[in-house]
Amino acid sequence: MQLRMALLDASQGDADTARNFRRELDCDLIEFDVSGGELPETFAYDACVVTGSRASVYWDEPWIAPLKEWVGAAIDREMPCLGICYGHQLLADVIGGTVEGMEDYELGYRTVSHDGGRLFEGIDPDFTVFTTHSDAVTELPAEATRTAENDRGIHGFRLGHVFGVQAHPEYDMETAERVANGKREHLTDERVDRVVAGVNEDAYDAACEAKVIFENFRQYAADLQAERGEVGAREAERPESANAR
Repeated sequence: MQLRMALLDASQGDADTARNFRRELDCDLIEFDVSGGELPETFAYDACVVTGSRASVYWDEPWIAPLKEWVGAAIDREMPCLGICYGHQLLADVIGGTVEGMEDYELGYRTVSHDGGRLFEGIDPDFTVFTTHSDAVTELPAEATRTAENDRGIHGFRLGHVFGVQAHPEYDMETAERVANGKREHLTDERVDRVVAGVNEDAYDAACEAKVIFENFRQYAADLQAERGEVGAREAERPESANAR
């Protein structure tokens, strides 16, 4: 039986988000437009993934507090959780970390270093990945472990079954170029042009190494279910919300 994961799509209607995660996650992926107010009605999932977003975790948007509450309850139930970019920041916030605005964007293909932990198995210690964020996790609770970083700060953490990754290993070249061009209202054309020029096959091929993060997370969730003696610990027969996509 395939693992059943909840994709908590916080992208505010970005169609590339679900497409990219569908490609990278080999599982029964149930999608929820959480930025549109949709949340799973149950915790009958083997794992959940929180996506990126144009929002900040500290904004007073009506959908953010309920999302934090659901994720906090999932963590309490020891559900494996993976956060990407905004999701990384939201998970850090939920477990007691601090998220703050940065003085400048981190944008483009960048080098990140990891600690060799479970999520990064099979990835070179210094690896390439596409980044786009103007908020960052600036502090983690004492019990959490920083698992990845670069010169701009924290790029990964783990606490129990909770994993955060600041960058976007799920991006394809089309998404990276579109997202970079979308920053022209915040950054100079010269800087954006440099980033767009860097979105090429060589850079993307190098960044594809980081995509194993998703298989590592899926395998972690599968191994955890096997250790618990149950594959798919969930209410398999109960229909999910009609809002699920």
